[in-house]
Amino acid sequence: MRFGILGGTQAWRGDGAEVPLGGPARRALLALLLVRPGEVVPAERLADGVGAAGGGAAEGAPSAHALQSQVSRLRSALGGAAVIEHSGAGYRLVVAAQHVDAGRFEELAREGRSALREGDAGRARALLREGLALWRGPALADVADSAPGRSAAARLEELRLTALEDRFEAELVIGEHRAAVPELRALLDRHPLRERLAALLMRALFADDGQAAALVVFEQVRRRLAEELGTGPSAELAGLHRELLHADAAPTPTAPPAPLTALVGRAGEVAEIGELLGGARLVTLTGPGGVGKTRLSVEVAAAATGEVCFVELGALRDAALLPQTLLVALGLRERGLHLTRDDQGPLDRLRTALSGRSLLLVLDNCEHLVEEVALVAARLLTACPHLRVLATSREPLGVIGEHLHPVRPLDAPAAEALFTDRARAVRRAFVTDPVAVRRVCAALDNLPLAIELVAARLRTLTLEELAARLPDRLAVAARGTRAADGRHRTLRSTVAWSWDLLSVPEQRAARRFSVFAAGAGMETALRVCDTDEETLESLADKSLLDRSGGRYRMLATIRAYAAEQLDAAGEAAAVRRDHARTVLELVRAAEPWLHRSEQLSWLAVLAAEQPEVLAAVQWAVASSETATALELLASVASYLWIRGLSGTLAPQAAALLDAVGDTSPPGLDEEYAVCVLLAASGSPGGRAAWHGHRASAERALVSVWSAGRAGRCPAALLLWMMHNAGDGDARGAYALVSAQRHRPDPWVSAAAQYVTAFGPLGYGDLAEAERGLRTAVGQFRALGERWGTALALDALAGLVGVRGDQAAAIALTDEALALAEQLGAWEDHADFLVNRGDHRVTTDPVAARADYAQAADRAHRAGSATALAAAHRGLADLALLDGDRTAARRLYEQALEHQDPHWVKGLANRIRTLAGLARVAEAGGDRAAARSHYRQAAEAASASAAAPRTSLPDALRLMGLPASVAQEVARHLP
Repeated sequence: MRFGILGGTQAWRGDGAEVPLGGPARRALLALLLVRPGEVVPAERLADGVGAAGGGAAEGAPSAHALQSQVSRLRSALGGAAVIEHSGAGYRLVVAAQHVDAGRFEELAREGRSALREGDAGRARALLREGLALWRGPALADVADSAPGRSAAARLEELRLTALEDRFEAELVIGEHRAAVPELRALLDRHPLRERLAALLMRALFADDGQAAALVVFEQVRRRLAEELGTGPSAELAGLHRELLHADAAPTPTAPPAPLTALVGRAGEVAEIGELLGGARLVTLTGPGGVGKTRLSVEVAAAATGEVCFVELGALRDAALLPQTLLVALGLRERGLHLTRDDQGPLDRLRTALSGRSLLLVLDNCEHLVEEVALVAARLLTACPHLRVLATSREPLGVIGEHLHPVRPLDAPAAEALFTDRARAVRRAFVTDPVAVRRVCAALDNLPLAIELVAARLRTLTLEELAARLPDRLAVAARGTRAADGRHRTLRSTVAWSWDLLSVPEQRAARRFSVFAAGAGMETALRVCDTDEETLESLADKSLLDRSGGRYRMLATIRAYAAEQLDAAGEAAAVRRDHARTVLELVRAAEPWLHRSEQLSWLAVLAAEQPEVLAAVQWAVASSETATALELLASVASYLWIRGLSGTLAPQAAALLDAVGDTSPPGLDEEYAVCVLLAASGSPGGRAAWHGHRASAERALVSVWSAGRAGRCPAALLLWMMHNAGDGDARGAYALVSAQRHRPDPWVSAAAQYVTAFGPLGYGDLAEAERGLRTAVGQFRALGERWGTALALDALAGLVGVRGDQAAAIALTDEALALAEQLGAWEDHADFLVNRGDHRVTTDPVAARADYAQAADRAHRAGSATALAAAHRGLADLALLDGDRTAARRLYEQALEHQDPHWVKGLANRIRTLAGLARVAEAGGDRAAARSHYRQAAEAASASAAAPRTSLPDALRLMGLPASVAQEVARHLP
């Protein structure tokens, strides 16, 4: 006989027939006897359990006689298959533990955990699943209200939860992270303080490219622990958090999406395209929507042996932003942390980053951007000989050298195999009828997406119903059309057919979801779609939505149809407004955290939402929703600048300024000033926007941050100073920002202290400047904010190096390097490496050479010609020290070609480069050339305002030039 207590109490005979046990008292009695099979249970404990189940007198537990009567009745119910013995002061049921589901569960859970520890995740998963399948409901449900039952049930429930965690652990090892996410989320909702569940969910999300979602989980658990227990995360969870934050320790291209299903019928085609790419540098997969171009490109990319970058262009609506989109996909920035005025545009950065780099660039869904994609692809392929491009489009790009691969519908056997595979995914017991399947697939023109949509309907329809209803519906759509156009109509009709089968709430949620450019997390989707989780899950089950990485997405073909339905319902404007306001609330909530230790987690959150921010801003500008557009730009500005992506929204900011004019709207002074700063960061046209609106922005910013008032956008102050330092009213900006040093907002105070320190530096008071910078570093460090800390550390390291403490300068630079790496600021990382090399060059030239070489590599990968020039200057200095004048001249000339004279550090490198060329000429005996180079260096230094109240030699020393070189340059000043 077998017994069960993992749910209601049950007993089964050897043939599987259930034993009728009688009323609740007998079930409670049997449950308590089964908690520890074969062991004596005191009569008092049994009486308590039976009494709680209603088997005693009205006043409480049954008497000894009443309990004995219940035992006798239970014996009769069980018959001779199980023996209940009276022993001393209690009773015991003579049964082996493995014949009780709880005992068997514990045995399987132990074996599963052992297998997991031994590295056999497959066996562990099988054992744990078998054990967990024994559960039919809450443990000891028939004695849940008794004290002995509660304690035993709590123990079993904890074992169950641990076994679930072990099972998830095994599934993550195997690679089944995507399927684990929904169940892990539900469990963590029920057990919000259980850190192992949180860690498993974080790992599962991260494995599915959901770094942002994983970091949000950590932040939620951290907050709950602090609020409810007054403690912080465990060392293990905090360590996992650090690991995820630092997972991208180098600029990493976006990987192809992980397929949710197996590829059917295309293996030979994948190999064929791979071979084609071996000889052709531009291959375009063409064909109608739904034919499988994207899936083919994903499989080709996954099979590629070298580096791959996958760029999804379906959400991009502004063709002018294509270069910025490619930069983001490559993990690169438009500019560094210092926000220098940079004449190098996004396309120039792409050429620098990809020149000499072997990479397969996959551009998916190009049909709405064909002209711009063709132009950019042609320029990159011309400049980057090792680059290959695989594009998907409904039409060719039309570029010389393009090789076309038409993607056709599946052949009949493959289409039928795909249908059968997808049918069994939604109905495990599906039995195929070859004739009916063939009829359905033929009606769908063997288009993979159409087959996926229709097969998903087998959850509620039979194959016979599909075969009878579908062909007539689709035949009308494709009648009398060309093949390609007919297939497009077939797909559209399939989407419409699937749409018509949705419930009214599902249709409403689906059409509202179409406003998302790239997808949404659960909470955002629920709000914009004005729906519930069940409806979203139902849409995903029916293949109208896709779930991955903690986010929902909608395929472009389905989104286009849903958007038409939104327009037809007259809801487009209202829903897009809801989308924009929801995005605004999200970025507003995130903005304060960008200036605290939680910065990296929130940067990742906003990175996932960046396409939605762009879409919301574009809609607001185009719809003359001026206030919403200004608020969006102001709220997302800190993220854009810290991530080096401010140029992404520069065109929208400029268009908004054209509409607004020179006067800020009432109550939006600071937002207007931020809009001007964003417009100024664009290339080209940024300087024109800056010069045209700088004065108005200054009045607006001064009105907000004067007379004891405080603005809502603290980063605007630092950015205002940076922009004016290179082109504007530097003194006025300095006065405004330095006046904020005593503000209660700690980040504003730290930023103002940082800016203030440059005042005494200009007067040559190095001691006071160092005190100010150390104060700023301390304030930024206390906040845990990396952007401001890195800037202040860099300035302090330079100052400490000038006064001769190279060891301290190196230590400060090392800290700045770590922060730049965490922020993914590889251009600044390269710059800091050059600085460290400069500090080491006289004492450890071998280490300096390594720093310069690594800086050159990082600058090249970051696409920064300016940082690469600085690295070449450092390598040239070493070549000159080694006596290799030829190499030194070549490297100095390369550096001179790409230096940025508008930035104080670029100017310093230019002066050092010119001085280096002068020394090369001197060493070669060409005195005239040496004087010419020294004179150019002196003139460049004299024209700068880096340290206006100091002597030229002192100013040159502040720029990092060695004393002997500074004196020689100053001597040649006309």
